Amino acid sequence: MSNRPPLRVLLVSHYYPPHVGGIENVVHHEAVELAAQGAEVTVLTSGERSCVTVGADGVRVVRVAAWNGPERRAGVPYPVFSPTLLTAALREARRADAVHLHDCLYLSTWSAALAATLTRTPYVLTQHVAVVNHPSWLVKTVQRAFYGVVGRLLLRRARAVLTMNARVAAFVRGLGAPAERTRHLPNGVDIELFRPARDLTERQLIRKRLGLPADRVLALFVGRFVPKKGYDILLDAHGQQADYDLVFAGDGDASALAGHPGVHHLGALPPDVIAEAYRACDLFALPSTDEGFPLSVQEAMASGLPLVTTDDPGYAPYGLDRDRVCLLPRRARELGETLDALAADEDRRRAMGQYARAYAERDFAWPEHAAALVELYGGGVR
Repeated sequence: MSNRPPLRVLLVSHYYPPHVGGIENVVHHEAVELAAQGAEVTVLTSGERSCVTVGADGVRVVRVAAWNGPERRAGVPYPVFSPTLLTAALREARRADAVHLHDCLYLSTWSAALAATLTRTPYVLTQHVAVVNHPSWLVKTVQRAFYGVVGRLLLRRARAVLTMNARVAAFVRGLGAPAERTRHLPNGVDIELFRPARDLTERQLIRKRLGLPADRVLALFVGRFVPKKGYDILLDAHGQQADYDLVFAGDGDASALAGHPGVHHLGALPPDVIAEAYRACDLFALPSTDEGFPLSVQEAMASGLPLVTTDDPGYAPYGLDRDRVCLLPRRARELGETLDALAADEDRRRAMGQYARAYAERDFAWPEHAAALVELYGGGVR
């Protein structure tokens, strides 16, 4: 048995559950899985008040009081921390072997990077997005200014920069992240929660619970009802005589779905019910744009669904087999023809679904994701 002390990791995120969002979900899964693999994990994040807690999962959470007005008033998820943030970051960086920063746009990231530099603790930085195309010109201008100054400095000094798609990889390299220290690392997905239906009986029972037809091929869309996600393109692709029905799960204004025959709206669903929706359906369609590799695509693949989505350049690092994944132009005609063909070809759907599940088990499982992080952190153990 090794007498080596456990790896001490500080994860830094502007938000953490119970706050809901993509980055905090990733950080939560990383923290829990790293702790399960024997690391001593601390998360530095925001809260309504400053406090330190340790959960049943073994993760120590240090919350620094922050004002969340920008999100409440303008929909901009940007907590404004109290002046005690830097003190907390210095204390936690000093006791850590490695610091993992998430996205270089936030005050928590800047403070923790400074603390890591002052304490000579190596840090890794995951950049989740490039400049977000926000409707406010002011928000876009501020993003570009922060990334161009602070982001450039943080990326150049990181031990490793992790990205999830080709677009973000190009973005960080444009800001000076060294190519030899930039690495593609997909987000994980819970492959036990998101799994294929065990058999036809399970699928039919779920369809009954969700109010879905038992005898139709079902194509599932999961996402917000915004043009970026392409729900309107999917509706246009669905002809009057289509041999499949559309199932929509997500939040937003769904009025456009009304009056379309063969269209079912499940609304916004919690993760356990979303997982059942995947198991109830026969294929997954998401004609979105400018997303890189959405979490819903990973969930669909883990659920063993054939994947029909946009031929986005951001997918390139994933090396998907184009004979087993349908990557299409973002046009209703091509999308409709492909869905019609898949609805009529059960054998092809089965082969595509088996490929998707095998890919997810190999590349999207959280334990493998955390093991890759441990390898990166290991070089920084003092």
